Amino acid sequence: MLMALISDIHSNLEALEAVWDEIKDADAFLCMGDLVGYGASPNEVVEFVRKQMERRTFLCVRGNHDNAIAFGADWSFNPYARQAVRWHQRVMTVENLEFLRRLPVRQLFTDDTGRSYLLIHGSPRAPLDEYLFPWLPESEFRAVLSYVRQDDLLLGHTHVPMLKEIGGRRIINPGSVGQPRDGDWRASYALMDTERGEVTFHRVEYDVEESARKIIEAGLPRFLADRLFEGL
Repeated sequence: MLMALISDIHSNLEALEAVWDEIKDADAFLCMGDLVGYGASPNEVVEFVRKQMERRTFLCVRGNHDNAIAFGADWSFNPYARQAVRWHQRVMTVENLEFLRRLPVRQLFTDDTGRSYLLIHGSPRAPLDEYLFPWLPESEFRAVLSYVRQDDLLLGHTHVPMLKEIGGRRIINPGSVGQPRDGDWRASYALMDTERGEVTFHRVEYDVEESARKIIEAGLPRFLADRLFEGL
C-alpha cells in the first residue's frame, strides 16, 4: 500500500496541483490540515480536496488556519495571518466554509498491514496550536507519544519535514505543500510504503510566480508572496 502524506497547503493551488501530479496514484491520502490561510486560492483548494474525498481514500483534519477562518478564532495570529484570515472569510463560499467547520480535529487510519495512525495538525496535547519542531529533545517526543495509543503520529503545523523513530513508533511531518519554511521553496510531501515500512520525503517545483502574483493581486500582504520564493 502506498500512502501519500500532505499538510499545510495554505490556499496555494499551484503547489497542490504539482504535488498531486506526483502522488495521484497512491492508495490513500492523509492530510494534516491547513488547507487554507495565507494564499489566494482558498475556494479552489477546498473544492479540489472535496472532490478527491468523494472519489478516493482521503482523510483530512482541521488546522489552526482552517479553524480561524471557519470560526473567527484568529486572536493569536500575527497581523499578516490575521489579514489573510479576514480576506478568506470574505471570499470563501458558504459551502466551503461549512466544509472547514466539519473537518475533525483528529482522525484515525489503519493501513493494510494493521499499523495504526493518529492524524492531527499540531500535537495530541494541543491539536491546533502546538509546534513540534525536529530540533526538540527526544524527551519531548516521548512525552507526546504517551498521549497516543496508535502506532504512529502524523502531524503538520511547523511546515518543516520530520521523521522521529522512538521505540518502534514514528512521528512524521511531511512538511508544507504550499508554504515551506525549511529554506527550500519547493512543495513538500511524503510517501509511505507499507510493504517496505519506508517513509520517503519529496520536493517538487511549482509555478511559484503565479502563486505570488495571485496574492499580490488579491491585495494580501506582499510579505506572504515574497516568502514563497525563500521557503521561510
